[in-house]
Amino acid sequence: MDQTPDGGAPTGTPTRPYLIRALHDWCTDNGFTPYIAVQVDRSVQVPLEYVSNNEIVLNVGFDATNGLDLGNEFIQFKARFGGVAREIIVPVDHVVAIYARENGQGMAFPAPAVETDAAAVKPAPSAVPKPAPKPASAGLRLAPAPAVQGADESTSEVAAPESSGEGPDPGPGDGPGPRPTLKRIK
Repeated sequence: MDQTPDGGAPTGTPTRPYLIRALHDWCTDNGFTPYIAVQVDRSVQVPLEYVSNNEIVLNVGFDATNGLDLGNEFIQFKARFGGVAREIIVPVDHVVAIYARENGQGMAFPAPAVETDAAAVKPAPSAVPKPAPKPASAGLRLAPAPAVQGADESTSEVAAPESSGEGPDPGPGDGPGPRPTLKRIK
């Protein structure tokens, strides 16, 4: 029987991969596009030029991915970014949200522990360097996207890739659509 390190109650398998698969199925069944927000560090294999503030948003719909595997430990697939096919590998514990592109409905998860060494991912060359965010002690929650461009400093917006689908790249104005903003709960 699995037990916690302190000898407490049984822990079992983490629920995060099951919740991710359930929300992915819900999005797909309802004709929505599932997106995941990922906290990026050295264990995440994504195109770094699309990472902003150590976060990236990925389209994980079947139309945008090839060979999608929503496993218990990793989410793996191939996707196109700017017309170039890339292999994506995301540890499940680095997924901080999954939601529907069209309406922002979904679920947020606590971010993984912040690494203390120099393992932080370098921001995209066009990104303005910002101080490292404080670790969230109480987790994250989904909030509506701000109506104005100048959001307050407690907001961590996530960047979306230019294109994740196997088809043609989206044209101007075909962005990721409405998406929630992750806010720290204090």
